[in-house]
Amino acid sequence: MNLLSPPLYITYLAKHYLKNLLVILLGLSLVFSVIDYFQHIAKLEKIGTYQLQYILYKWEEAITLLYPLAMVFAVIITKVRMVKNSNMVALHAFGFNNKKLFAPILAVALIVYLLFMVLHTTEFSYAKDKASHLLKNEYNDYQVKDLFFKYNDAFVYVKNLDPLKKRIEEITLFKVEGNQVRYTIRAPYALYNGTGWDAKDARLKTHLYENNVLQSYRLEYKESIETLEGYKPKIMESLYEGKALSVIDAYHTWRLFSAQKLDSSKIRATFYDKVVTPLFAIAMLLILFFKLPFHARMVNLSTTLALSLGTTIVVWGVLFGLGRMGYNGAILPELTSVFPIILLFVYALYTYICQEAKSFA
Repeated sequence: MNLLSPPLYITYLAKHYLKNLLVILLGLSLVFSVIDYFQHIAKLEKIGTYQLQYILYKWEEAITLLYPLAMVFAVIITKVRMVKNSNMVALHAFGFNNKKLFAPILAVALIVYLLFMVLHTTEFSYAKDKASHLLKNEYNDYQVKDLFFKYNDAFVYVKNLDPLKKRIEEITLFKVEGNQVRYTIRAPYALYNGTGWDAKDARLKTHLYENNVLQSYRLEYKESIETLEGYKPKIMESLYEGKALSVIDAYHTWRLFSAQKLDSSKIRATFYDKVVTPLFAIAMLLILFFKLPFHARMVNLSTTLALSLGTTIVVWGVLFGLGRMGYNGAILPELTSVFPIILLFVYALYTYICQEAKSFA
């Protein structure tokens, strides 16, 4: 098959599915963003550009949240309309089975999924935070305050972090062994150098013990001390509850937390929510395409359409609820996000195999 000139049936199905997908996605996301806008209009600055930016950010948040749902709705609408117009019967009469007819729809769905994975590596992932700053009239204030976390065998306190300027104001590191503080490092500010942070004008205070009794201190002044290797500004910002992360930042944060032996359940839940959970749409595409009838005789299309849409919403709602439970640490994220998707794909493959067996019978 020539990719530049695919068969007519592939172009036909892909075009109709993609058109329905775009219409549904744009419709759902615009409704979501406009409703949210009218709910919070009283809290927004009375400046037209701020209000338009807020709607734009909420729309970006909406499409990244709703695109798996739109992918499933689109296949339902596409097949029901083709059954109603007898197009599906005609395609089967020409010798095309469900496997061949599903292939162009699956290809479009996978391309859409990969496109959103790419978007999740960009500033698209931070649309929710940007909208929240506008809502709080903090558009130019991205500072995160009072961070306290573990770094290797030391503890770190950051008074102010500005992720945009990649600057820390007032940083303190101290190492504790048993009940003893071995040293402290204090610096008025630190700058991100691409891999770690350079604490400027730092004061190193070493505690000297003898027989486990503090005897004296040794003070040293350093022009610059490199520390917090691997802690990107966005990773540090994620330590502050509620901050979003792109797929790449979530993955690096997960690795960093694992190396530091910190609880990474929220980070893993965030990563799975962006990468794994949307795959439910691919499984639902396969299930519904093979389950929905290809002819209108003896079938109430309105009932079939309502049941298909309702089932999709229920499955999506259950997965969303499980994802929240994983994020809150009530259950392992692998059990709330990965395991249900695996079960869904097992059932999808079972449906596919049964359909193939019927076609050979």
